[in-house]
Amino acid sequence: MLDKLQAIKERREDLESRLSDPEVVSDMSQYKKISKEYKDLAPIVKAYDEYKDVLSNIDNNEQIVKEESDPDFKEMAKAELDELKPKKEELEEKIKQLLIPKDPDDEKNVIIEIRAGTGGDEASIFAGDLYRMYSKYIENQGWKFEVMNSNPGTAGGFKEIVASVEGDDVYGTLKYESGVHRVQRVPQTETQGRVHTSAASVAILPEAEDVDVDLNEKDIRKDTFRSSGAGGQHVNKTESAVRLTHIPTGIVVECQDGRSQIKNYEQAMKVLRTRIYEQKLQAHMAEIAQQRKTMVSTGDRSAKIRTYNFPQGRVTDHRINLTLYNLNDVISGNLNEVIEPLKVAENAEKLKEGEGGVL
Repeated sequence: MLDKLQAIKERREDLESRLSDPEVVSDMSQYKKISKEYKDLAPIVKAYDEYKDVLSNIDNNEQIVKEESDPDFKEMAKAELDELKPKKEELEEKIKQLLIPKDPDDEKNVIIEIRAGTGGDEASIFAGDLYRMYSKYIENQGWKFEVMNSNPGTAGGFKEIVASVEGDDVYGTLKYESGVHRVQRVPQTETQGRVHTSAASVAILPEAEDVDVDLNEKDIRKDTFRSSGAGGQHVNKTESAVRLTHIPTGIVVECQDGRSQIKNYEQAMKVLRTRIYEQKLQAHMAEIAQQRKTMVSTGDRSAKIRTYNFPQGRVTDHRINLTLYNLNDVISGNLNEVIEPLKVAENAEKLKEGEGGVL
Protein backbone atom coordinates (compact mmCIF):
# COMPACT_ATOMS: atom_id res chain seq x y z
CA MET A 1 0.00 0.00 0.00
CA LEU A 2 2.77 2.44 0.90
CA ASP A 3 4.37 1.95 -2.52
CA LYS A 4 1.09 2.79 -4.22
CA LEU A 5 0.59 5.87 -2.05
CA GLN A 6 4.15 7.03 -2.68
CA ALA A 7 3.54 6.67 -6.43
CA ILE A 8 0.41 8.82 -6.10
CA LYS A 9 2.38 11.47 -4.22
CA GLU A 10 5.08 11.50 -6.91
CA ARG A 11 2.39 11.75 -9.57
CA ARG A 12 0.93 14.83 -7.85
CA GLU A 13 4.39 16.43 -7.61
CA ASP A 14 4.85 15.81 -11.34
CA LEU A 15 1.45 17.41 -12.06
CA GLU A 16 2.44 20.43 -9.95
CA SER A 17 5.55 21.01 -12.04
CA ARG A 18 3.57 20.59 -15.27
CA LEU A 19 1.12 23.28 -14.19
CA SER A 20 3.91 25.84 -14.49
CA ASP A 21 4.96 24.57 -17.93
CA PRO A 22 4.27 27.37 -20.50
CA GLU A 23 3.11 24.78 -23.04
CA VAL A 24 0.47 23.47 -20.61
CA VAL A 25 -0.56 26.96 -19.46
CA SER A 26 -1.19 28.00 -23.07
CA ASP A 27 -3.46 24.99 -23.69
CA MET A 28 -6.59 25.64 -21.58
CA SER A 29 -8.05 22.17 -22.16
CA GLN A 30 -4.87 20.42 -21.02
CA TYR A 31 -4.40 22.86 -18.13
CA LYS A 32 -7.92 22.23 -16.80
CA LYS A 33 -7.45 18.46 -17.07
CA ILE A 34 -4.15 18.52 -15.17
CA SER A 35 -5.51 20.97 -12.57
CA LYS A 36 -8.45 18.68 -11.90
CA GLU A 37 -6.26 15.61 -11.40
CA TYR A 38 -3.89 17.63 -9.18
CA LYS A 39 -6.83 18.76 -7.03
CA ASP A 40 -8.37 15.26 -6.88
CA LEU A 41 -5.13 13.72 -5.56
CA ALA A 42 -4.75 16.28 -2.75
CA PRO A 43 -6.86 14.45 -0.10
CA ILE A 44 -5.04 11.15 -0.72
CA VAL A 45 -1.58 12.76 -0.46
CA LYS A 46 -2.58 14.60 2.71
CA ALA A 47 -3.87 11.37 4.31
CA TYR A 48 -0.69 9.54 3.20
CA ASP A 49 1.56 12.17 4.85
CA GLU A 50 -0.46 11.88 8.09
CA TYR A 51 -0.28 8.09 7.88
CA LYS A 52 3.52 8.13 7.47
CA ASP A 53 3.87 10.40 10.51
CA VAL A 54 1.70 8.05 12.60
CA LEU A 55 3.70 4.98 11.49
CA SER A 56 6.96 6.75 12.33
CA ASN A 57 5.68 7.74 15.78
CA ILE A 58 4.47 4.21 16.45
CA ASP A 59 7.93 2.83 15.56
CA ASN A 60 9.65 5.36 17.82
CA ASN A 61 7.39 4.65 20.79
CA GLU A 62 7.63 0.88 20.37
CA GLN A 63 11.40 1.25 20.38
CA ILE A 64 11.20 3.24 23.64
CA VAL A 65 8.98 0.60 25.26
CA LYS A 66 11.40 -2.11 24.18
CA GLU A 67 14.72 -0.48 25.08
CA GLU A 68 14.10 2.34 27.58
CA SER A 69 14.96 1.59 31.22
CA ASP A 70 13.21 4.65 32.70
CA PRO A 71 9.69 3.47 33.76
CA ASP A 72 8.17 6.96 33.35
CA PHE A 73 9.43 7.17 29.76
CA LYS A 74 8.00 3.73 29.09
CA GLU A 75 4.59 4.71 30.47
CA MET A 76 4.52 7.86 28.34
CA ALA A 77 5.40 5.84 25.24
CA LYS A 78 2.69 3.26 26.03
CA ALA A 79 0.11 6.02 26.53
CA GLU A 80 1.05 7.55 23.19
CA LEU A 81 0.81 4.15 21.49
CA ASP A 82 -2.72 3.78 22.86
CA GLU A 83 -3.62 6.97 20.99
CA LEU A 84 -1.61 6.28 17.83
CA LYS A 85 -2.86 2.77 17.04
CA PRO A 86 -6.55 3.75 16.71
CA LYS A 87 -5.41 6.76 14.66
CA LYS A 88 -3.51 4.39 12.34
CA GLU A 89 -6.64 2.26 11.82
CA GLU A 90 -8.74 5.37 11.24
CA LEU A 91 -6.33 6.65 8.58
CA GLU A 92 -6.18 3.25 6.89
CA GLU A 93 -9.97 3.25 6.58
CA LYS A 94 -9.93 6.83 5.29
CA ILE A 95 -7.26 6.02 2.68
CA LYS A 96 -9.19 2.90 1.66
CA GLN A 97 -12.26 5.06 0.99
CA LEU A 98 -10.24 7.71 -0.88
CA LEU A 99 -8.72 5.09 -3.18
CA ILE A 100 -12.08 3.72 -4.31
CA PRO A 101 -12.32 4.58 -8.04
CA LYS A 102 -14.87 7.29 -8.77
CA ASP A 103 -17.60 6.95 -11.35
CA PRO A 104 -16.32 9.10 -14.26
CA ASP A 105 -19.76 10.72 -14.47
CA ASP A 106 -19.69 11.88 -10.81
CA GLU A 107 -18.17 15.24 -11.76
CA LYS A 108 -20.85 15.99 -14.34
CA ASN A 109 -23.66 18.49 -14.01
CA VAL A 110 -27.16 17.00 -14.15
CA ILE A 111 -30.61 17.33 -15.61
CA ILE A 112 -33.21 16.62 -12.91
CA GLU A 113 -36.69 15.54 -14.02
CA ILE A 114 -39.58 15.28 -11.53
CA ARG A 115 -42.90 13.80 -12.71
CA ALA A 116 -46.17 13.22 -10.90
CA GLY A 117 -47.11 9.54 -10.75
CA THR A 118 -50.11 7.75 -9.29
CA GLY A 119 -52.38 9.82 -7.07
CA GLY A 120 -53.95 12.47 -9.32
CA ASP A 121 -53.78 16.05 -8.02
CA GLU A 122 -52.05 14.93 -4.82
CA ALA A 123 -49.21 13.42 -6.90
CA SER A 124 -48.69 16.78 -8.65
CA ILE A 125 -48.67 18.58 -5.29
CA PHE A 126 -46.09 16.06 -4.02
CA ALA A 127 -43.96 16.59 -7.17
CA GLY A 128 -44.01 20.29 -6.26
CA ASP A 129 -42.88 19.45 -2.72
CA LEU A 130 -39.97 17.40 -4.11
CA TYR A 131 -39.06 20.27 -6.44
CA ARG A 132 -38.88 22.69 -3.48
CA MET A 133 -36.92 20.13 -1.43
CA TYR A 134 -34.27 19.78 -4.14
CA SER A 135 -34.24 23.53 -4.86
CA LYS A 136 -33.41 24.24 -1.21
CA TYR A 137 -30.79 21.49 -1.03
CA ILE A 138 -29.14 22.72 -4.25
CA GLU A 139 -29.14 26.30 -2.94
CA ASN A 140 -27.49 25.14 0.31
CA GLN A 141 -24.82 23.32 -1.72
CA GLY A 142 -23.99 26.54 -3.58
CA TRP A 143 -24.89 24.99 -6.95
CA LYS A 144 -26.60 26.73 -9.86
CA PHE A 145 -30.21 25.71 -10.56
CA GLU A 146 -32.26 26.61 -13.64
CA VAL A 147 -35.75 25.44 -14.63
CA MET A 148 -35.84 24.34 -18.27
CA ASN A 149 -39.41 23.15 -18.69
CA SER A 150 -42.46 22.83 -16.46
CA ASN A 151 -46.07 21.69 -16.68
CA PRO A 152 -48.11 22.87 -13.65
CA GLY A 153 -50.66 20.65 -11.93
CA THR A 154 -54.33 21.71 -11.89
CA ALA A 155 -54.41 21.88 -8.06
CA GLY A 156 -50.83 23.06 -7.53
CA GLY A 157 -47.39 21.54 -7.86
CA PHE A 158 -46.28 20.08 -11.19
CA LYS A 159 -47.26 17.32 -13.54
CA GLU A 160 -43.65 17.56 -14.73
CA ILE A 161 -40.68 19.86 -14.15
CA VAL A 162 -37.20 19.67 -15.67
CA ALA A 163 -34.19 21.66 -14.44
CA SER A 164 -30.43 21.78 -14.85
CA VAL A 165 -28.02 21.76 -11.92
CA GLU A 166 -24.40 22.92 -12.20
CA GLY A 167 -21.65 22.66 -9.58
CA ASP A 168 -18.98 20.43 -8.07
CA ASP A 169 -19.62 16.68 -7.93
CA VAL A 170 -23.33 17.19 -8.68
CA TYR A 171 -24.09 13.80 -10.26
CA GLY A 172 -21.93 12.03 -7.68
CA THR A 173 -24.22 13.46 -4.98
CA LEU A 174 -27.67 13.56 -6.58
CA LYS A 175 -27.56 10.22 -8.45
CA TYR A 176 -28.93 8.56 -5.32
CA GLU A 177 -32.27 10.34 -5.84
CA SER A 178 -33.31 8.55 -9.06
CA GLY A 179 -36.42 6.42 -8.65
CA VAL A 180 -39.98 6.52 -7.33
CA HIS A 181 -40.67 8.62 -4.23
CA ARG A 182 -43.86 7.76 -2.35
CA VAL A 183 -45.84 10.01 0.01
CA GLN A 184 -48.36 8.96 2.65
CA ARG A 185 -50.52 11.77 4.05
CA VAL A 186 -54.01 13.24 4.20
CA PRO A 187 -54.44 15.21 0.94
CA GLN A 188 -55.84 18.73 0.94
CA THR A 189 -58.80 17.42 -1.07
CA GLU A 190 -59.64 14.66 1.44
CA THR A 191 -62.71 15.53 3.53
CA GLN A 192 -62.77 12.48 5.84
CA GLY A 193 -59.19 12.64 7.06
CA ARG A 194 -58.03 9.42 5.37
CA VAL A 195 -54.35 8.88 4.61
CA HIS A 196 -53.67 8.44 0.88
CA THR A 197 -50.58 7.15 -0.90
CA SER A 198 -49.29 9.02 -3.95
CA ALA A 199 -46.05 8.93 -5.90
CA ALA A 200 -43.72 10.97 -8.06
CA SER A 201 -40.69 9.83 -10.05
CA VAL A 202 -37.31 11.55 -10.01
CA ALA A 203 -34.68 11.05 -12.71
CA ILE A 204 -31.14 12.37 -12.26
CA LEU A 205 -29.35 12.36 -15.60
CA PRO A 206 -25.63 13.13 -15.97
CA GLU A 207 -25.45 16.02 -18.41
CA ALA A 208 -23.86 14.94 -21.66
CA GLU A 209 -21.21 17.07 -23.35
CA ASP A 210 -20.57 17.37 -27.07
CA VAL A 211 -17.80 14.77 -26.82
CA ASP A 212 -20.18 12.25 -25.17
CA VAL A 213 -22.87 12.28 -27.86
CA ASP A 214 -22.39 13.03 -31.54
CA LEU A 215 -25.72 14.43 -32.76
CA ASN A 216 -26.49 14.81 -36.46
CA GLU A 217 -28.83 17.77 -37.03
CA LYS A 218 -30.46 15.85 -39.93
CA ASP A 219 -31.74 13.37 -37.35
CA ILE A 220 -33.55 16.08 -35.34
CA ARG A 221 -36.97 17.52 -36.16
CA LYS A 222 -37.59 20.94 -34.65
CA ASP A 223 -41.10 22.28 -33.94
CA THR A 224 -42.01 25.58 -32.32
CA PHE A 225 -45.19 26.45 -30.44
CA ARG A 226 -46.55 29.04 -28.03
CA SER A 227 -45.56 28.81 -24.38
CA SER A 228 -48.26 27.75 -21.94
CA GLY A 229 -46.45 28.46 -18.65
CA ALA A 230 -45.62 31.59 -16.68
CA GLY A 231 -44.46 34.64 -18.55
CA GLY A 232 -47.07 37.40 -18.46
CA GLN A 233 -47.79 39.06 -21.79
CA HIS A 234 -45.10 36.96 -23.44
CA VAL A 235 -47.22 33.81 -23.13
CA ASN A 236 -49.18 32.87 -26.27
CA LYS A 237 -47.81 35.91 -28.14
CA THR A 238 -44.81 34.31 -29.84
CA GLU A 239 -43.79 30.77 -30.72
CA SER A 240 -40.81 30.69 -28.36
CA ALA A 241 -41.34 27.15 -27.05
CA VAL A 242 -39.32 24.43 -28.78
CA ARG A 243 -39.98 20.72 -29.30
CA LEU A 244 -37.16 18.51 -30.59
CA THR A 245 -37.68 14.96 -31.85
CA HIS A 246 -34.68 12.69 -32.31
CA ILE A 247 -35.87 10.49 -35.17
CA PRO A 248 -33.54 7.46 -34.68
CA THR A 249 -34.48 6.99 -30.99
CA GLY A 250 -37.94 8.60 -30.87
CA ILE A 251 -36.89 10.79 -27.92
CA VAL A 252 -38.98 13.97 -27.67
CA VAL A 253 -37.89 17.02 -25.66
CA GLU A 254 -39.76 20.25 -24.96
CA CYS A 255 -38.46 23.50 -23.48
CA GLN A 256 -40.66 26.58 -22.94
CA ASP A 257 -39.48 28.31 -19.76
CA GLY A 258 -36.90 30.48 -21.51
CA ARG A 259 -37.97 33.88 -22.86
CA SER A 260 -36.52 33.33 -26.34
CA GLN A 261 -36.71 30.57 -28.92
CA ILE A 262 -32.88 30.51 -29.11
CA LYS A 263 -32.58 29.96 -25.36
CA ASN A 264 -35.23 27.23 -25.40
CA TYR A 265 -33.54 25.53 -28.36
CA GLU A 266 -30.19 25.47 -26.55
CA GLN A 267 -31.82 24.05 -23.42
CA ALA A 268 -33.74 21.45 -25.42
CA MET A 269 -30.52 20.33 -27.18
CA LYS A 270 -28.86 19.96 -23.78
CA VAL A 271 -31.70 17.73 -22.52
CA LEU A 272 -31.85 15.73 -25.77
CA ARG A 273 -28.12 15.06 -25.70
CA THR A 274 -28.37 14.01 -22.05
CA ARG A 275 -31.27 11.60 -22.63
CA ILE A 276 -29.45 9.94 -25.52
CA TYR A 277 -26.33 9.63 -23.35
CA GLU A 278 -28.47 8.11 -20.60
CA GLN A 279 -29.61 5.34 -22.95
CA LYS A 280 -25.96 4.43 -23.52
CA LEU A 281 -25.46 4.09 -19.75
CA GLN A 282 -28.45 1.81 -19.16
CA ALA A 283 -26.78 -1.55 -19.87
CA HIS A 284 -23.67 -0.65 -17.86
CA MET A 285 -25.70 0.58 -14.89
CA ALA A 286 -27.98 -2.48 -14.89
CA GLU A 287 -24.95 -4.77 -14.94
CA ILE A 288 -23.45 -3.01 -11.91
CA ALA A 289 -26.79 -3.06 -10.10
CA GLN A 290 -26.92 -6.86 -10.29
CA GLN A 291 -23.66 -7.03 -8.33
CA ARG A 292 -24.17 -4.12 -5.95
CA LYS A 293 -27.33 -4.03 -3.82
CA THR A 294 -26.98 -0.40 -2.77
CA MET A 295 -26.17 0.96 -6.19
CA VAL A 296 -28.82 3.57 -6.86
CA SER A 297 -28.22 4.50 -10.47
CA THR A 298 -29.61 1.25 -11.90
CA GLY A 299 -31.39 3.03 -14.71
CA ASP A 300 -34.68 1.54 -13.46
CA ARG A 301 -36.84 4.58 -12.80
CA SER A 302 -39.74 2.40 -11.61
CA ALA A 303 -37.86 1.28 -8.48
CA LYS A 304 -39.52 2.55 -5.29
CA ILE A 305 -36.68 4.08 -3.31
CA ARG A 306 -38.16 6.24 -0.54
CA THR A 307 -41.35 6.83 1.44
CA TYR A 308 -42.30 10.10 3.16
CA ASN A 309 -44.89 9.31 5.87
CA PHE A 310 -46.36 12.58 7.17
CA PRO A 311 -48.62 11.22 9.97
CA GLN A 312 -45.57 9.57 11.58
CA GLY A 313 -43.04 12.24 10.57
CA ARG A 314 -40.98 9.44 9.07
CA VAL A 315 -38.70 9.08 6.03
CA THR A 316 -37.69 5.56 4.96
CA ASP A 317 -35.11 4.76 2.31
CA HIS A 318 -35.88 1.21 1.22
CA ARG A 319 -32.52 0.45 -0.40
CA ILE A 320 -30.55 0.44 2.85
CA ASN A 321 -33.44 0.13 5.34
CA LEU A 322 -32.75 3.62 6.66
CA THR A 323 -35.52 5.19 8.76
CA LEU A 324 -35.38 8.77 10.04
CA TYR A 325 -37.95 10.63 12.12
CA ASN A 326 -37.11 14.11 10.84
CA LEU A 327 -39.43 14.37 7.86
CA ASN A 328 -39.85 18.15 8.17
CA ASP A 329 -36.06 18.66 8.02
CA VAL A 330 -35.68 16.38 4.99
CA ILE A 331 -38.59 17.86 3.04
CA SER A 332 -37.13 21.31 3.81
CA GLY A 333 -33.97 20.38 1.89
CA ASN A 334 -31.71 18.87 4.58
CA LEU A 335 -30.89 15.78 2.53
CA ASN A 336 -27.38 15.01 3.80
CA GLU A 337 -28.69 12.65 6.48
CA VAL A 338 -30.23 10.57 3.68
CA ILE A 339 -27.55 10.89 0.99
CA GLU A 340 -24.44 10.33 3.15
CA PRO A 341 -25.52 6.85 4.41
CA LEU A 342 -26.21 5.87 0.79
CA LYS A 343 -22.70 6.96 -0.22
CA VAL A 344 -21.21 4.96 2.66
CA ALA A 345 -23.29 1.89 1.75
CA GLU A 346 -22.25 2.04 -1.88
CA ASN A 347 -18.56 2.43 -0.99
CA ALA A 348 -18.87 -0.59 1.28
CA GLU A 349 -20.28 -2.58 -1.65
CA LYS A 350 -17.42 -1.39 -3.86
CA LEU A 351 -14.86 -2.49 -1.28
CA LYS A 352 -16.59 -5.86 -1.03
CA GLU A 353 -16.10 -6.22 -4.77
CA GLY A 354 -12.41 -5.40 -4.35
CA GLU A 355 -12.58 -2.12 -6.25
CA GLY A 356 -10.38 -0.46 -3.65
CA GLY A 357 -7.89 -3.30 -3.66
CA VAL A 358 -5.15 -1.52 -1.71
CA LEU A 359 -5.30 -2.68 1.92
